[in-house]
Amino acid sequence: MNPFNRLIFPDGSGWIEIACLTFLFYYALYFFRGTRGAPALTGFGMIFITMIVVTRFLHLDALNWLLGRFSVYLAVAFLVLFQPEIRRVLAELGKQHFFTGAVEDRDVIDSIVEAATILSRRKIGALIAVERAIGMRAIMETGVAVDCRISTEILASIFFPYTPLHDGGVIISGSRLSAARCVFPLSMREEFSNMLGTRHRAAVGLTEETDAVVVVVSEESGGISLSREGHLLQNLEPEKLQRLLTGVLSRPPPALHRWQKWRKKLSRSAAAKERV
Repeated sequence: MNPFNRLIFPDGSGWIEIACLTFLFYYALYFFRGTRGAPALTGFGMIFITMIVVTRFLHLDALNWLLGRFSVYLAVAFLVLFQPEIRRVLAELGKQHFFTGAVEDRDVIDSIVEAATILSRRKIGALIAVERAIGMRAIMETGVAVDCRISTEILASIFFPYTPLHDGGVIISGSRLSAARCVFPLSMREEFSNMLGTRHRAAVGLTEETDAVVVVVSEESGGISLSREGHLLQNLEPEKLQRLLTGVLSRPPPALHRWQKWRKKLSRSAAAKERV
């Protein structure tokens, strides 16, 4: 029985294959949702599946043979078209969930909000990225290593005009300022390129490739924005920024959170056995 017929009339192992394919398709759609490549991926998949079904059921052997020969080139085209999305998926899979926790130092969040407020009032542009589970070592290497503890005064003074480190963005790792004057990747999405400046596009571009959270202060309007997972929230009040940063950075990654809950259940069950 050929592989296609096994999916139509599954046996024991056929159900396993269907489950694996369903899992792969679900997570492909999950990771690609909301990206600029999502509509193209949907159309690409529908055309490819339709061609396979039609050539199989209508016994179009010549077309089926050509489709099989061109599948390698289609795979290469897929990699080229969806390079940014694939890089983000691989980065998501490479997260170190079990070794990275939440930002426990509330002073870090307070310092970011206070610095953004000061810079906003004076209309001084700023770009502050907070590293989470996905490391940003390559981006840190584009700037200048700093390695100092976070404070409102340090963050605000870095972005003042004509200082050596004011151009570019800073990266915060844990409770430390790791690097300054870093070059962030720009988002290539058309809806952002027409309406946003370079600083905001850099914030969105970084969050498209990593799970970092980026705070942006506009030099023109003084508005405060927050970028996360390729999305941008603009014109935030300091109180709103505080709540958003606290909600995101004070919460551990999902996998770590599940591990902690599972470990608590084990501890409770062990304690119950000891009482018995």
